[in-house]
Amino acid sequence: MKNKNVEKLVTSAIMIALATVLSMLKIWELPMGGSITLFSMLPICVIGYKYGVKHGLYVGFVYGLFQLILGVSGLKGLSLATVIGAIFLDYLIAFSVLGFSGLFRNNKKMSLSLSLALGCGLAGFLRFLCHFISGYLLWAIWAEKVGWAAIVYSFQYNISYMGIETVLTVIAAGIIGAAIPKNLLINNK
Repeated sequence: MKNKNVEKLVTSAIMIALATVLSMLKIWELPMGGSITLFSMLPICVIGYKYGVKHGLYVGFVYGLFQLILGVSGLKGLSLATVIGAIFLDYLIAFSVLGFSGLFRNNKKMSLSLSLALGCGLAGFLRFLCHFISGYLLWAIWAEKVGWAAIVYSFQYNISYMGIETVLTVIAAGIIGAAIPKNLLINNK
């Protein structure tokens, strides 16, 4: 049992480190936050899938802390309420929900590839929702500057990167699910 816990901890730490490095490899970056990366959500989603939603949420939260540390400079000069809202919606909750990638892991009616891809799709959608809500509640001032309704602006801004990031992650997850043996992607202990 102790060896399994050590394996779980080490695997999670490696995947958090990998996701952090991949998050720095940006294909496209928006001017006010958000970017399309080289599959940075995938390692966290794989952990959620391998060990289940509960552990995935925990690992996503830790990853969110790392992303917050790396992105804290973007919060300078903002009101306290906006900073607190952004910490929770744009970092802690947004990255924690990647753990929901494990929701379909025990579905016997789906292939491993499909269940992993669907889990990643759900996780990406939930992360998009966090950023969308944040954009609507916290960043509406940018919508006013361009003359758009806040809800439309937040949707457009966040889907422009999260949509692509999610699609790329789902495609990669489908490929990984088809290529890697089941015993490496699911830990039922």
